[in-house]
Amino acid sequence: MCGIVGYIGKEQAAPIILDGLAKLEYRGYDSAGLAVFNGSEIRTKKAIGRLKVLENLTRGGETMPGMAGIGHTRWATHGAPSDRNAHPHANGEGTIAVVHNGIIENYITLKNKLVDRGYSFVSETDTEVLAHLLDYYYKGNPLQAITKVLHRVEGSYALGIMFADHPDEIYAARKDSPLIVGQNEDGCFIASDVPAILKYTRNVYYMDNQEVAVLRADGLKFYSVDEEELVKEPVTIDWDADAAEKGGYEHFMLKEMYEQPKTITDTISPRIRSIGGASGNNAGVAADSGSANGASGNNAGAAAGSVSANGASGNSAAGSGIAGNTANNIVNDIVIEELNMTDQELQAVKKIHIVACGSAYHAGVTGKYVLEGLARIPVEVDVASEFRYRNPILEDGSMVIVISQSGETADTLAALRESKAKGFKVLAIVNVVGSSIAREADACFYTWAGPEIAVATTKAYSAQLVALYMLAMKFAKVKGLLDAGQFAGLLADLKCLPTQIELLLGQKEKIQHFANRYLGAKDIFFIGRGIDYAISLEGSLKLKEISYIHSEAYAAGELKHGTISLIEDGTLVVALSTQRELYQKTISNIVEVKARGAFVMAVTNEENREIEKASDYVVYIPQTNPWFANSLAIVPLQLFAYYVAVGRGCDVDKPRNLAKSVTVE
Repeated sequence: MCGIVGYIGKEQAAPIILDGLAKLEYRGYDSAGLAVFNGSEIRTKKAIGRLKVLENLTRGGETMPGMAGIGHTRWATHGAPSDRNAHPHANGEGTIAVVHNGIIENYITLKNKLVDRGYSFVSETDTEVLAHLLDYYYKGNPLQAITKVLHRVEGSYALGIMFADHPDEIYAARKDSPLIVGQNEDGCFIASDVPAILKYTRNVYYMDNQEVAVLRADGLKFYSVDEEELVKEPVTIDWDADAAEKGGYEHFMLKEMYEQPKTITDTISPRIRSIGGASGNNAGVAADSGSANGASGNNAGAAAGSVSANGASGNSAAGSGIAGNTANNIVNDIVIEELNMTDQELQAVKKIHIVACGSAYHAGVTGKYVLEGLARIPVEVDVASEFRYRNPILEDGSMVIVISQSGETADTLAALRESKAKGFKVLAIVNVVGSSIAREADACFYTWAGPEIAVATTKAYSAQLVALYMLAMKFAKVKGLLDAGQFAGLLADLKCLPTQIELLLGQKEKIQHFANRYLGAKDIFFIGRGIDYAISLEGSLKLKEISYIHSEAYAAGELKHGTISLIEDGTLVVALSTQRELYQKTISNIVEVKARGAFVMAVTNEENREIEKASDYVVYIPQTNPWFANSLAIVPLQLFAYYVAVGRGCDVDKPRNLAKSVTVE
């Protein structure tokens, strides 16, 4: 989960490395360090705290001259944050420097053997073992020493390594932790993630497990762990470099919330194809644009103390939007070529296992409701870290779907490998092209969200939701569970989501005003029934991870089985109610908590005006098909969490103790 950047070339290394590390600070930020070869020796600087401390210490890298170096921002796994535990780590003479992301699982055994051979350790980290082990095996050939070490360590690693005896080279190695290599006409780079080097090159190589790269100013080579030279092809990154910048927003998280409409459009548009009549356009869903009529964002008719995004509705009924298609003899279909499955193979799927972590797991919970409701396929949803170790029973006809923004999530990657080892097809829903999960899955559904920098996911989560909606619709269609009118109505509603989200984002000032009332809250509870319970999970997580307020989500009917004892005067309860058949049940739960002194914020559909009588504050979302309601209901919850965190003075983009890409188990 740490950030690694390395450079060797014609330019000064330290400023480039510091610039790259700044793009990776979402991966680790409790300490940082640099190692640069200055012409005679490897010189190292480390500092506890944010990267800014190291930047100031080195005056932006000016005090660390040299054209080859490696750098690191740390997310602690072994040893508390401190200067001595910060990377890079070195051998006793300081002639070998190492930066490391991952965990060496057998480091205690290796450390004990090295101590017996006279080696001394100054840190509490597992990484220092690597530096001394490299020293032990080094006989003048760095590649040979590295491969010997890699044969003896267990666990995960992404490594940047320098040898003082070979100042014109830096080395990289990888197993289960992400690492890329880039090249331009002035030199070569290593990095944990693309944004670190996107400013300098768009040509990158994704390193595979147990590969070693040797970088020089004028080129690079790749080797297997057995020292066999490999041929690898570069990948051209087509991201807009500005996508990894704040673009005038106060925080990346706010920027990424505002990118959700585009993200959803980018995810769904390539998979919606016109069949029959004119091809290659989306004409024919004439009612799509009509469904957003009146979407002016005004709040006329909204009750005092409520927020409403009127308009952008009217497609929920089956068959909406079909008239335009029929008139032009055009039928829109969902085509997910990445599945590599025929309709017959899709029909043969008897059960789906969704495996993920964190917000991706919450997207999976929503996916369970939608897949079971539309396609009538039984679905199990597992936290990835539990799936692997419970020895899951995968029956014939099962399909596994793994979800990960980064494509490097260690527990999810392990679950993927476990599933493939059992002989089952694995579909990955992933954002990062070329990531480990994307490469190892049988099929990959890319979400095209672009770089997401804030630790708390927003746009990638929203893209995961619509990916699952499309899968559910595809399964339902091939199983004959949706007629042409129903399918067209779902498509029309799906295509309206970006416009509707824009309307909700336009209500940010009102959400901010409400959020300011709860800056001092100690406990906040989220409740919902059915698919609303799934969105409660994500809303609660957003709040706790960036504001540090204790928050829990409960199935609304479960609250009275113990947890209601925690409700007292003034406790905020956020009630989700987007499913028409459950309106009255949820209102009953609201009445229960109100009777114990709770203050209730409700998030519901515009038609559900009865909820105002039971609630203190209501946020209305536009009408959509009930299966898609979570894509709208999450927006006010994201805004609420964001403004509570900002009001409390929290570091929204880099919340304490968290990292963006969880590459350790």
